[in-house]
Amino acid sequence: MPIIVRLDRVMADRKMSLNELSEKVGISNVNLSKLKTGKASAIRFSTLEAICEVLECQPGDILEFEQGVSAE
Repeated sequence: MPIIVRLDRVMADRKMSLNELSEKVGISNVNLSKLKTGKASAIRFSTLEAICEVLECQPGDILEFEQGVSAE
C-alpha cells in the first residue's frame, strides 16, 4: 500500500502509549492498533483530527505517501 502510517513513530516521540492515546482520542485500542500497524483501510477525518490534536502534530507526520509502491 503506498500510504505508510507513522503513528508509532509519533507516539514514541511523544512518549505516549497506545492505551493513553486511545483514552484521549476516544477510540478503542483495537481500532487504534489497526491504524498503527497499517491494517486499517480507512480513517475518518474526525479521528485523524483528534489524533493530531492529542499528539500535537500534523496529518503529514502520521501519514506518508510512498511513490512507486504497489498495493498488495
